Amino acid sequence: MTLVIVDTGCANLASVKYAFERLGVDALVTDQVDRIKSADKVVIPGVGSAPFAMKSIELKGLRPVLQSLDQPVIGICLGMQLLFETLEEGGKTVEGLGLVPGKVTSLDTNDLPTPHMGWNTLSSVTTDPLLKTVSNGDHAYFVHSYAAEVSDYTLAASEYGTTFSAIVRNGNVWGCQFHPERSSKTGAQILKNFMDLSL
Repeated sequence: MTLVIVDTGCANLASVKYAFERLGVDALVTDQVDRIKSADKVVIPGVGSAPFAMKSIELKGLRPVLQSLDQPVIGICLGMQLLFETLEEGGKTVEGLGLVPGKVTSLDTNDLPTPHMGWNTLSSVTTDPLLKTVSNGDHAYFVHSYAAEVSDYTLAASEYGTTFSAIVRNGNVWGCQFHPERSSKTGAQILKNFMDLSL
């Protein structure tokens, strides 16, 4: 089974790769179109700025490739946000990949510090193959200032000032707002479940 981590030009490629290696999975980090298309599973990682990440994806010619995949795909942190139709950041609206309906906006933390950084619990966890043995109250590690609202595509939520989508799914596409590669047992289980997915 081949696993590709898409080189989006963002900074957390190595940590995601190491997380899969700890599970005994050899992942290839690449921006080569043919390698991405032929992979059994595809990871879209990302940290930092949505405009920068989407510009990098456009310059690499990856938008149509990522939009056409029919194998299991998972977006992580900013990579999850890029799955949505639009992303509002810094007063600008960026067109995302459109793989999950909806938009990403600034996280309303109320009186809590921004960004949302640290361990938080998962809630409203639904039944899905990605969430096998994952339960309400399990902890995950978050670092973000933007989020998607809870919607029909939400598999699990979390709360920091307001409730937001922690895990989403639309067909063959999943997304985790948190960092599973930094989320200890819960994160490792989700990555293992992703590798076990069959469509």
